[in-house]
Amino acid sequence: MEAGNLWFVPVERVLLAEPRGFCAGVEKAIKALDWMVRVFEPPVYCYHEIVHNAHVVDHFCDEGVVFVDDVGRVPVGAPLMLSAHGTAPAVVAEARAAGGVVVDAVCPLVTKVHHELKVRSAKGYTVLYVGHAGHEEAVGTMAVAPDSVVLIETEDDLDALAERDLADAPVALLAQTTLSHDEWKGLMEAALKAIAGKADAVLVIGSANSSNTVALEKVARASGCPLVLRVNEAAEVPSDLAGTVGVTAGASAPETLVEEVIARLAPTEGTTTVLVTEEDEYFPPPPELRELLRALATAVGLLAGVPGPAGDPVAEDRKVSAAAVLAAVAG
Repeated sequence: MEAGNLWFVPVERVLLAEPRGFCAGVEKAIKALDWMVRVFEPPVYCYHEIVHNAHVVDHFCDEGVVFVDDVGRVPVGAPLMLSAHGTAPAVVAEARAAGGVVVDAVCPLVTKVHHELKVRSAKGYTVLYVGHAGHEEAVGTMAVAPDSVVLIETEDDLDALAERDLADAPVALLAQTTLSHDEWKGLMEAALKAIAGKADAVLVIGSANSSNTVALEKVARASGCPLVLRVNEAAEVPSDLAGTVGVTAGASAPETLVEEVIARLAPTEGTTTVLVTEEDEYFPPPPELRELLRALATAVGLLAGVPGPAGDPVAEDRKVSAAAVLAAVAG
């Protein structure tokens, strides 16, 4: 292929990691916020980014969602969603006290970590929490039992523990769910390792503030791939890639971005999916939203003269993917 006076060897094949992209917690959160913008008049408020991906956030901004980092900025009585990363108990209480509908879209895996921290703290444990300082999930989790938890980011933090008197206290270990302790991410890393050793380059699709995406970069480099790049979108893909290119996506990255990246690569010999396992985890809408949707369905049924709900929107939720929701929003 000739471009000006330069010769470029085209990309021959794309190795596409599976599983990749949206995890079940992200699926739940995106679909829940989509329900919110359909049920309520704008603006709908969301505490923190619903997930760490600029394209997803932009989609919902266009739909009238206002993202805030302080629930005190939410007008009294306005509908509010709490993000998938989990929220500090005091912030949840403040949000509910404002009187509006509050839907907590926290990932059930994060809820489990919160529960474990609360239980271990009550039993006198010192909890070592492996996570990233300032990340919304870490902030919300550590606020559950701030006097009993120690943040561990690096080996230096572990060395510093030697200065603390932990000899007589039991110690427990918990981790941010977007790190390697999350089973789903472990599977995705396995898929990435399967392609990184066979590729001339690996593209990791996702935003820089996504811990999961950054971790995937590190996995690809550790697997020996000569060139690893993180890209937000297809426009950031270099035009001089050649040979075999591996592609994966962080847990917050929409599948549409994957499709656009592959289209830009235009592999002459097509795309091969490298499957490690089937991922079919599903989390239903948050309980507050389930009650609201069923109440609305019942009201619609009564207005239509039907003695009961006009269908079950909660049951229908499983049939629709977050990717489809975002495609509908974009359209």
